[in-house]
Amino acid sequence: MKILIITGGSKGIGKAIAQKYASKSYKVYALSRSIIDVQNVTQISVDLTNLSETTNSFKMIFDEFKNKEISSITLINNAGRLGTIASLENIKTDDIATSIQLNYTTPLVLSSLFIKLTEKRNYDKKIISISSGAAVNPYEGWSVYCSSKAAIDMMTKTIAAEQNSLKKGVKCTAIYPGVVDTDMQTLIRKTSSENFKNVQRFIDLKENNELYSPEFVADKIFTIDTENQLKNGDIVDVRNF
Repeated sequence: MKILIITGGSKGIGKAIAQKYASKSYKVYALSRSIIDVQNVTQISVDLTNLSETTNSFKMIFDEFKNKEISSITLINNAGRLGTIASLENIKTDDIATSIQLNYTTPLVLSSLFIKLTEKRNYDKKIISISSGAAVNPYEGWSVYCSSKAAIDMMTKTIAAEQNSLKKGVKCTAIYPGVVDTDMQTLIRKTSSENFKNVQRFIDLKENNELYSPEFVADKIFTIDTENQLKNGDIVDVRNF
């Protein structure tokens, strides 16, 4: 049995990834607030900003397959939010906290749990985090989002360093999916130029049909993952594959 656990698996990139892995005979568990009908995917409704609820749901998944023969298990930290697009001083405190919680704290906690729950197992263990070019390119109006994605990249590097010398260590990588046609992109294009000076670039990408589809990105990620194209600690952009 090959297992995938993904956060935010009910829409956008997450849904496409869940569908792709399920179509390739993976047992897929998707953690997200909303539940939709995705064939061969076990969906678990959970508020990923609630750490207690998220931790309990994650442990429940492991309890379900703890006595089964497993060849590999992968955690994909995918769930995230852009939050309010505005200069930092114009973003409400609660909005900042929610974005950091979902974009960084939850992946950090789930990665910790994943490592702990698999540390005595010999099967292949991988953590893949969906990061963004915003981790290295500052966008005015995206201070919280850019910061949280930069944190994901550093989380990836430090986990990889900690796990690299262990005999049963976890392989940890991060992937930039490019600019993808999702609900987040719709939100970006509706933002005023006053709050987001780069908005016209994203409008042009849509009008020129230059956005990736979620399915294209999911196919790329599946190939990069299953063909072992990444080394521990790698942070890559799908556009380079």
